[in-house]
Formats: sequence, structure tokens, C-alpha cells
Amino acid sequence: MVITKFAHSCLLVQTPARAALFDPGVYSTFVVGELPELQDIFITHAHPDHMDIDRMRQLRARFPLVRITAPADAASILTSGGIAGVQTTPADGVRLFEAPHETIRPFADVDEPQEYGYHYLRQLSHPGDSHSFAESMPILALPVQGPWGSTVAAMRTALSLGPRYVIPVHDWHWNAMARKQMYERMQVRFADANIAFVDIVDNAPVTLDVDK
Repeated sequence: MVITKFAHSCLLVQTPARAALFDPGVYSTFVVGELPELQDIFITHAHPDHMDIDRMRQLRARFPLVRITAPADAASILTSGGIAGVQTTPADGVRLFEAPHETIRPFADVDEPQEYGYHYLRQLSHPGDSHSFAESMPILALPVQGPWGSTVAAMRTALSLGPRYVIPVHDWHWNAMARKQMYERMQVRFADANIAFVDIVDNAPVTLDVDK
């Protein structure tokens, strides 16, 4: 499985037979015209750092047959924005899991959006903006910081579930020095638990083998 992080929570996940894009949001660094053919786009929830309407229009135009999966409220926003064919149930090989968006009160006095966690091809789990989930595939896309959660909470969740690999996501707000320092600290702690922390660089693909 080849994974490319396009900043923050956006991941391109490729296997020989399939390619999927997760959470293309306003911070994402991909160029639509440079993406490979996509079979799926998965949206965990409707916040703009995970779902950018303008990007989604561009993606639909470039990949008219791509399957787009999103929670009902996000699907409604996409449909209202002129993006047709959004579904709320995933395709074969993808399973939803309970991963509620963490509360953002009192940072913002709004209700949390609906959120999907995705298990993809029994290899990768993407929980969106949640630390409140009870299962993970061998590769976990772990949101490591945010106004709704802490790095400590993220690490506790991952350590309790014991994935083989952790890919840090939701870290756009860290500058380069902070990211380096936090990655190094997490890498050491996860190694103590026999979990490989992937020191991933934006736009640089990494290959992970879950069969070894």
C-alpha cells in the first residue's frame, strides 16, 4: 500500500487495483491534474479542512466516475454545491466504524457534524476528527492535534489499539520545528510499544507492507 499525505488529513492511498483520496480539504496540497485515476473519494465530515467544495468540484470534473462517500449532512452540502452522485454507504472493501467528532465547545459554540470512520481494504483506518473509537486496521491515520483534542489523547488511543503503523494527520497548525519535535517524541514512545510511527513528509509517497 502506497500512501501520500497531502498535508493535514488528506491521504492518497494506492494499491495495484485501486486508488482512494481521503478528506480533500482547504489545506490539501495536491494538484488535481497530477492525481492518478481515482476509484473513491472518502469524506469523514463536512468541516472545510476535510471537505473543500471547490476542490470537490474540480475532482468530480476530472474523475466523473469516481465514487464519493460522505455522511448525510456532508453529502447534502456537496449535492447543493452541484456535485452529483454522492453516496452515504461505502463500496465493497470499505467498512464504516463509529468515530464521533470530538466536541469543539467552548472553542466554537456549534454542534459537531456527522462523522464517518473508514476501514479501507482491511489495511487502513481513518477516523476523521476522533479519538473515541474502538478498533483499528494495521495502518492508523491518527489525528495528532486540534482544537478539539490533544496529542496525549491521540497517543493514548493508538497505544490502546495497537496498530502496526501510525501515520500522523491533522497537524497543519504545527510549524516545521514543532512538527519535527513532536514526531520525534511520538516515534520513540510508539517504538516502545512496537508500533512504527511513520515520519511522513507532505507529497512524498511511502510504501507500507501489512503482510510482513
